[in-house]
Amino acid sequence: MRRPLTLKDHHHEQRIFSFRLLVAAFLVVALSLVLVGRMAWLQISQHSRYTTLSDENRVQTQAVPPPRGLMTDRNGEILAANRPDFAVELIIEQVPDLEATLTRIGELVTLAPDDLERFRRRLASPRRPWDPIPLRGRLSEEEIARLTVNQHRLPGVRVAANLVRHYPHGKLFSHVLGYVNRLNAEDLDAMTLTEQSNYAGTHYYGRTGIERYYEQRLHGKVGYRQVETNARGRILRVLEEQPPRPGANLRLTLDMKVQRAAYDALGDRRGAVVAIDPRDGSVLAFVSRPGFEPNLFVNGISHQDYARYREDHDNPLFNRALQGRYPPGSTVKPFIGLAGLDAGVTDWQRTIFDPGYYQLEDNPHRYRDWKRWGHGWVDMTKAVVESCDTYFYDLGFKLGIARMHDFLSDFSLGQPTGIDLLNESAGLLPSKEWKRAARGTPWFHGDTINASIGQGFVLATPLQLATATAILAHQGKQVTPTLAADELRPPPRPDIQLNDDRDWLRMEHAMEEVVHGSHGTARVMAKDAPYRMGAKSGTSQVFSVGQEETYNEEELAERLLDHALLISFAPVDHPAIAVAVLVENGRHGGSTAGPVARQVMDAWLLNEQGELDVPAPLTRAPTAEGSAP
Repeated sequence: MRRPLTLKDHHHEQRIFSFRLLVAAFLVVALSLVLVGRMAWLQISQHSRYTTLSDENRVQTQAVPPPRGLMTDRNGEILAANRPDFAVELIIEQVPDLEATLTRIGELVTLAPDDLERFRRRLASPRRPWDPIPLRGRLSEEEIARLTVNQHRLPGVRVAANLVRHYPHGKLFSHVLGYVNRLNAEDLDAMTLTEQSNYAGTHYYGRTGIERYYEQRLHGKVGYRQVETNARGRILRVLEEQPPRPGANLRLTLDMKVQRAAYDALGDRRGAVVAIDPRDGSVLAFVSRPGFEPNLFVNGISHQDYARYREDHDNPLFNRALQGRYPPGSTVKPFIGLAGLDAGVTDWQRTIFDPGYYQLEDNPHRYRDWKRWGHGWVDMTKAVVESCDTYFYDLGFKLGIARMHDFLSDFSLGQPTGIDLLNESAGLLPSKEWKRAARGTPWFHGDTINASIGQGFVLATPLQLATATAILAHQGKQVTPTLAADELRPPPRPDIQLNDDRDWLRMEHAMEEVVHGSHGTARVMAKDAPYRMGAKSGTSQVFSVGQEETYNEEELAERLLDHALLISFAPVDHPAIAVAVLVENGRHGGSTAGPVARQVMDAWLLNEQGELDVPAPLTRAPTAEGSAP
């Protein structure tokens, strides 16, 4: 059976086609309107927003750290400088695979475990996204070439040239200059917002010494620049720049010749030397030995090097001149003598008999003199020249601890001197109130007797002893030890006025006899001297000797021997230098510390021909506030 023939309905098909065409056209027009509207919204309504976002991708504002100020001695010798250093740095946001990138870099340059550890520590600390993180510095020319050739394989990695702090004299000035190292999050947290903005892009921050005290002055003011970069972060051009203001150069009062003389004179012994010009308080030498290598700390000291310093029994990181507290021993006797004279307890003619010990009434204890058989009849001058303990036991007992404390305080003992360094030790000048508060026990007569010869609870730093000597040499005129040559800060206390001004000259004459007299304890210093000097030697006990025991230094370990101390000034008629020397376990102040002081004074007072040629003091104007900037 045949199927019926069906004819096409062209009119119906035409209607379907027209409907579909109309729907398609509507959709095209609608979508076009959406696209046009979106483009209009983006290009017109959101123009400023997306222009800003585009510029932020293309234009970056970078901080330009200022060059750190240089430091020189009083004669212009460079003590702290900046030298160029090439380092490999990573901008983490541009590094696709950090571990793979570190592996590639390790194939091109040597990376020590300490380098990687420091890098990861910096990576974990708070930072801005675009801040580069240094991986390793001090690249050689060959290493720079390898990294440059492989730049295309290392996105986010760059070789940057920086100025790095350098101390050309190493250990010689380590404790007084201090050092800088990397700025960290704790440093930024301790700053105000204004200070933080001034440290944008800065890598280094003063940690100790003068570097820390004058950080703001040495740092300068940060600059900024706007740069155009490509997709890889490479700078195409600089659009705008505000240059940084370099840190101020700092001229110091230190003298290279005197500093080196002090350092060399100590030799391999542990100790400290501080030399001050009593005319204006300028610090001429500030040495603590052993020292340390400050350049190791600039970019982060390795664990191996730091462990070596930390485990060294000589403690090279300890600033003995500023923070070392030692019994001053007999070096306090001139000051105790002046206190007794000013209080009317004694006079220059009063004599006592010294049998080799001092004994209080109704007390069997004997306070021994260093000379077992005694000094015989002793007056003030002989007591100073021969360092008679018994005379000062008696004088101290009659004077009393209260008057002793108040008088010695005027010479900067028992309190910071005010030097322009941080973390200065105040030493210890005991009193009845102090002992009650600190020890919970009353003050005894024996405490006073011990204090009268600089033993017992009395502790002083070499800096304090040098300052006290400068005040005595300048006949009571107060000085504040100062390291910055453009500062002359006012002393915190008024000048010392004695009831009889002639006592200054008489005490200076007694100290002169310590060196130039036939029985002086420091007469070894006077050999071939073209000028006259005054001094007072001293020894301080490291441990106590029992009443029935005998001190025998031949049987003691080296670190149990007495410390050797000496204070001195010269020339006697117009003092231009005051020196304090400490030699740990040096045994005898006159024979051990005396030659050290002599070399220091010669370096300042003698010219190249060995003739006396006293330098003029620095010409400086007082600052308004008399404090650190």
